[in-house]
Amino acid sequence: MFADQGPMLLNTHFGTSSPYWHLAFDSNALELTAVKGKTHLAVALSEIQAAKIRRLTGVTASLDLTIQLGDQPIHLHLVGRRVNKLEWAGTASAYTDTQAVARDLVHGLSFAEQVVSEANSVIVIVDQHGRIQRFNRLSEEYTGLQEQDVIGKNVFKMFMSPAEAAASRRNIAGFFRNGSSYEVERWIKTVKGERLFLFRNKFVHSGSGKNQVFLICSGTDITEERRAQERLRLLANTDVITGLPNRNAIQDVINQAISERGDSNIGLVYLDLDNFKKVNDAYGHMFGDRLLIEVSRAILTCLNHGEMLARLGGDEFLVLVSQADRILLQELAQRIIDRLKTPFRIGLIEVYTGCSIGIALCPEHGKDLDSLIRSADTAMYVAKEQGKRTFIVFSPEMNRRVAEYMWLDTNLRKGLEQNQLVVYYQPKVNTRSGKVYSVEALVRWDSPERGLIPPLQFISYAEESGLITPLGRWVLQTAAKQAAKWKRQGLNIRIAVNLSARQLVDDSVVNDLVEVLRENQLTPCLLDFELTESSLIEDENRAREVIGRLRAMGAQVHLDDFGTGYSSLAQLARIPLDAIKLDQSFVRGVNLAPVSQSLIRAIVAAAEALQFRVIAEGVETESENQFLDCVGVDEKQGFLFARPMLPEQLERWLEAYRPQSPAQ
Repeated sequence: MFADQGPMLLNTHFGTSSPYWHLAFDSNALELTAVKGKTHLAVALSEIQAAKIRRLTGVTASLDLTIQLGDQPIHLHLVGRRVNKLEWAGTASAYTDTQAVARDLVHGLSFAEQVVSEANSVIVIVDQHGRIQRFNRLSEEYTGLQEQDVIGKNVFKMFMSPAEAAASRRNIAGFFRNGSSYEVERWIKTVKGERLFLFRNKFVHSGSGKNQVFLICSGTDITEERRAQERLRLLANTDVITGLPNRNAIQDVINQAISERGDSNIGLVYLDLDNFKKVNDAYGHMFGDRLLIEVSRAILTCLNHGEMLARLGGDEFLVLVSQADRILLQELAQRIIDRLKTPFRIGLIEVYTGCSIGIALCPEHGKDLDSLIRSADTAMYVAKEQGKRTFIVFSPEMNRRVAEYMWLDTNLRKGLEQNQLVVYYQPKVNTRSGKVYSVEALVRWDSPERGLIPPLQFISYAEESGLITPLGRWVLQTAAKQAAKWKRQGLNIRIAVNLSARQLVDDSVVNDLVEVLRENQLTPCLLDFELTESSLIEDENRAREVIGRLRAMGAQVHLDDFGTGYSSLAQLARIPLDAIKLDQSFVRGVNLAPVSQSLIRAIVAAAEALQFRVIAEGVETESENQFLDCVGVDEKQGFLFARPMLPEQLERWLEAYRPQSPAQ
């Protein structure tokens, strides 16, 4: 009888069997009305009943509860949802009124169905066995299958590879066992081939009849996103010129190799090309890039299986060797050196490039990435110092070289800034008159820590670090001031300063000469330059151009240490020089060395034919002096006459100096 009264009571009170209901957030009164938006009747709810209604959040949510209409109870079925932050609303039907309840549910379900069907995500609902329960429109578009064709079929077999299916089965079993939602990436078979989807998986309940639990899988196609990420990862770990792993990539691999090495050794072979900068300067960066590609290919032919080559940047490469030993690494280094002795032909140009190699082993030379690479790098620099085109295995004493380099790096810069450098002057004696017309400027470093440091201990570092340019500029400025001062004192003495190969390829030396001549009013010019044969070898055309500009301003240019380099007589004929300086290795003990005597006679004869003066340096004995007088050198310099001196000392020496009788 109770069942029959429900629809009648609703019709009696509201004139309809499906009135509207409404509940506010701040009231437990359920408002019922036949006209949406107007309240005909308010029914008091318990706290529990009101709380249940406020949990209606889904578009198909429903709830059964019993209320009092007047003095009679009625069992209602509410269909509805939260319509905004402050209100819940929907339709009510008597629980026994099957037709009305179904109508209300269909209205809500049709809305939910539209949301699921038209969602811009792949939505698949499966049971705990992976059987498909729902398959929305976007799923149909991706797979080319209709929902009615896949309902009840196994999702794993239809759309996944065996490996993906096995992993998905484990995930879903865990989901139904633990009841926790999760995200997972899965490769799914589609009409476009396999695509990667990010699925967000949650529970969904049947909501009527037997309370069943299903898994709703909402997926987004992230294939292009992942491909873009992979491209970025490759770019971040790949050298764009050679296609080799870059510094970032090889460091990760080295770290992994160290952590997994066990009792085996890890080896690093650190390479630096010996003349890459010259190639870049001579032929341009595009040519240099092509050379790097050819070099990388050549090195790869020297590697065995499991050995990994990376480009660290510039002209530096690194080979990682797992399970290495010293002999294996030395053999690899020698193979690379031998291979790079073969010239590379790029277009119509053939170039040679050797390399210097440093070798380090883990754990002997470093137990972590930084120390291991540092050891290999240090050994490579030692190989360069020992003549290039060779390899060196790291040893602990090499760290002293690094420490010395760091000390120089810090203190030489400071010495230049704080005026710790001083210039000494060594006279050159004219062979015919015995008089002194010129001196050589020789820089010394008066270090507060180490005292007076000769140039051999810091000039090579200055050239390597780039400090040679400001250092050379300072020496030139100091020499110009001294020449101007002596000129005011009536001493017209020429001062020769040493010019490095790095300075010769830089226009700044010409500009510096212009500036010091102007500042010190040195007209005519009293400054000369001494350069080594290696300066001519590196870039003869550039050297010839700069030398010509220096001589045009009145400076003389001398070729220093002649006979120790590789310049030929043919090359000397092309270079606009004023004099050549015989290296002291020819002069020392020349009176007792017939071969040296013959060489000096030949050099003097060639210089006379080329109209160059000849200056002999390192003269220490009277016997050497007499021989040089006999062969006809033009000037002599050495301890026999005077050691390098400070300006005041040289002035006193000149006052006391009495020229010998001219040679007969």
